[in-house]
Amino acid sequence: MAQVIKPTSRDQFHIAVICALPREADAVTLLFDEFWDEESDPFGRAVGDVNTYMTGRIGKHNVVLAVLPGMGTNNAAASTASLRSSYSNLKLALLVGICGGVPRIDDDDVFLGDVVVSKAIVQYDFGRQYPGGFEIKNTIEDSLGRANKDIRGLLAVFETERMRERLMTKSADYLKQLQEAARRKRRRAKYQNPGAIQNKLFLRDYIHQHQLESCDTCSNVDSSGEICESASKASCADLGCDETQLVKREVFYPDDGGFNIFIGRIGSGNTVMKSGKDRDRIAAQHKLIAFEMEGAGAWDEVPCLIVKGVCDYADSHKNKQWQDFAAATGACVMKAILDRYVVAEGAQGSALTQTNGKSVQNNTRSISGNTFGNNVNISQGDMTWNMK
Repeated sequence: MAQVIKPTSRDQFHIAVICALPREADAVTLLFDEFWDEESDPFGRAVGDVNTYMTGRIGKHNVVLAVLPGMGTNNAAASTASLRSSYSNLKLALLVGICGGVPRIDDDDVFLGDVVVSKAIVQYDFGRQYPGGFEIKNTIEDSLGRANKDIRGLLAVFETERMRERLMTKSADYLKQLQEAARRKRRRAKYQNPGAIQNKLFLRDYIHQHQLESCDTCSNVDSSGEICESASKASCADLGCDETQLVKREVFYPDDGGFNIFIGRIGSGNTVMKSGKDRDRIAAQHKLIAFEMEGAGAWDEVPCLIVKGVCDYADSHKNKQWQDFAAATGACVMKAILDRYVVAEGAQGSALTQTNGKSVQNNTRSISGNTFGNNVNISQGDMTWNMK
């Protein structure tokens, strides 16, 4: 049996998890196997680093968790640069949390609670505004581009049927563990799937607004494109959104609240996407599968992978009902990915390094710059994994 070895310095941390919201971090902490900072922070931080960290173990990895001071690419860039100054041996940072999803990817429907994983990032709000429209800067010098070879190798392995089955099964198991841990700890968040009846996708042209002409802002939405602030904060039930304007499609979730996983290009920017028309236009133009607000800031600072649960459809009808469940599914896929990620041989800092006082020599093989253990115990879960 492997012996847990507590790290003695920041140099022994190779994995970081970054969350933009406390709600996202709450879900992640339920999946830590052990914490190193129960009494105090034993590792400190570098001079000039203003971040506050949580440290612990997820599986075989020592992990540092950072919660951003706010959403957006600027906060992500500043905090990730500070993170890198304190934890200089990081090999992989995972941005974990919630995002807005594109409801249709090729021939597959995307539902609330599904998870997206980044293969590349497009900073869709970085460019030039011309009289005829907005042009994204996408030259070689300006583009964030694809992930590094290490991450690309990791993602490529997930395309095989064997690894897809492993990821599906592990993610389902971790969701059950997270939900049980939340009940045991009496967490306030609701990590259960709200149910198919609450998964509502309106036609992209149908805007979430006051239905009465008494609101001057909402009554002019067709010409101005703006709804009033009170309408943006109200639920569809409060505003009486017309459910005849819902997209007709079959929504199905397994009994255990299973979810789908998509890999592809993710749009990142400082603007919250709340327009069905703009969502579909930008997604089609750049072949995006989701929208989020931190990846573009962290991408240049550390090798990065975005793993986020879909909590809304990036339209004006977005609400917070699905945020807890989406945060949970994103966290579970993150942990399943870490199960398959191994830092290159020779790097120090694994949290599991000994058995019965003797060094462990893992039976491993190298694949595209990553090392993976040869555990062959495979079972089929209730989720599907789609590569786009």
